[in-house]
Amino acid sequence: MLDLIIKNGKCYINKNLERVDIGISNGKISNIGDLSNNKAKNTYDALNQIVFPGLLDTQVHFREPGSTNTEDLHSGSRAAIVGGITGVFEMPNTNPPTTNKLEFQKKLDIAKNRMYCNYAFYFGASPNNQDEISKIRELEGCCGVKLFAGSSTGTLLVNKEDDIEKVFESTPKVVAVHSEDEEILNLRKKLIKKGDVKSHPIWRNEECAISSTRKIVKIAKRLKKKAHILHVSTKEEVDFLSQNKGDITFEITPQHLTIYAPECYESIGTFAQMNPPIRDKSHYDRLWYAVKNNYNDTLGSDHAPHLKENKEKSYPESPSGMPGVQTILPIMLNHFNNNKITLEQIVNFMCENPVKIFGIKNKGFIKEGYDADLTIVDLNKNIEIKNEKIESKCKWSPFHNYTFKGSPTCTIVNGEIKMMDGKILGNPGGRPIIFD
Repeated sequence: MLDLIIKNGKCYINKNLERVDIGISNGKISNIGDLSNNKAKNTYDALNQIVFPGLLDTQVHFREPGSTNTEDLHSGSRAAIVGGITGVFEMPNTNPPTTNKLEFQKKLDIAKNRMYCNYAFYFGASPNNQDEISKIRELEGCCGVKLFAGSSTGTLLVNKEDDIEKVFESTPKVVAVHSEDEEILNLRKKLIKKGDVKSHPIWRNEECAISSTRKIVKIAKRLKKKAHILHVSTKEEVDFLSQNKGDITFEITPQHLTIYAPECYESIGTFAQMNPPIRDKSHYDRLWYAVKNNYNDTLGSDHAPHLKENKEKSYPESPSGMPGVQTILPIMLNHFNNNKITLEQIVNFMCENPVKIFGIKNKGFIKEGYDADLTIVDLNKNIEIKNEKIESKCKWSPFHNYTFKGSPTCTIVNGEIKMMDGKILGNPGGRPIIFD
């Protein structure tokens, strides 16, 4: 007797869509093939739907501890599974920041039995915690190190070249980098226009991003370490990073592929404000060029919610960041329906490449013996994004009133259906993601 059979779906296996059934036992994929003669406690009919390996969002900020009125691990994980995401990598710029083993263990403890999706946490880099970083190889649930080269939300910052070098020297894991140059940010602060969010990308300009990214790549290559550049936003970085592949990987966000300046600032104001900024169409076009040519390695939402009342403050008092874990998949399925990205690329960027880059065990593929994390989608189902349907505590989305073609219909985590047709089922059963 199997625990669950998914029947009649087109399953993404070995880069093809195959009409096979999937049998699940004890949280693992136990059978793939024709299971019409097998019995199961539960059956899900995936007729006219696509069954993906469970999709991962490798950049989210769930704000716990510190700003739990905005988000917490429980509410963030609800948003994830409603959006078809089965696992997340959560960021360390909390209050207090996750920069030592004690704070890291606290996060694991507060996540236990509270998160619907599976989870891993980044260890935060500071100018003086290299000793702690050097010991994270075996740390349960640790996906890598997060380094803020430029200041953003929170207090984490490692901006001096010597200190950045020490972080890379000491780490046994990937260093994921918020790549903006702090010195340039400080020099250009005078260009901030009060009350005018359109000055945000002028202050945090292209030079600020590419200057930092060049420095990071130079250090990582010299020390033969892995660097993962987060939320790349400029054409200059696309051109530079596409020539420096190998241990250097990079992420693009769905918002940088969907909206651009100045239109986004004119239509939603500070709700389009994030770091690094949404830039003009020439950068948007180059990011799509990167996607088309598979130069980027991952797609991550950079889910970074703030309360509406704070986002409505006059710029620059308004904080940077927007929610996205619930909308990343509908956005990318809509882009698929507009012939801008393939299903294979979506799986590469949100399953297979994260598995390779971070060394994730038993996930990212539909294979017998692998964890039964699955994302089921209907490519033809329209989904209208509404603020009131956002599971995140912030209760807004920059894509409010957008209709996307393509929607997650079922999210299976560790062999259990946790979301069906937008409704959350059962209790939180997420577990720490295991790394090789």
